[in-house]
Amino acid sequence: MKTDLELALECTINIYHQYAIRNPMDDYLSRSEFTTLLKENAKPFLEDTVPPNTSVDDYIKQLFSKADGNRDGRLKFTEFLTTLNLVAIDAHNRSHKQPGDHGHGHSHDHGHGHSHDHGHGHGPHH
Repeated sequence: MKTDLELALECTINIYHQYAIRNPMDDYLSRSEFTTLLKENAKPFLEDTVPPNTSVDDYIKQLFSKADGNRDGRLKFTEFLTTLNLVAIDAHNRSHKQPGDHGHGHSHDHGHGHSHDHGHGHGPHH
């Protein structure tokens, strides 16, 4: 039996290949292939992680340019993984936001050990 993580990783690779070979036959994602991949496979997820006042298209453009480290206008697999990291980190940060918290201090990695229970239990401490 494969673990969920193994399946997720395999799935990531398979999806990358499905889109990377669309045109031309290469192992890269063009920006349009990248946009299509995210819109067809991650639309609800993206809508949750798009920063306020940013359209999905603009967010995808930002992700693409952050990930395109060598600025060649296409993403190789390692650059694609960078994008997934950025989306996952945004989603993770969002998952810790309290309703009504408009997220000014939204990174949880202040360099102190990573306990995620800051202030989520509201009962009095005995």
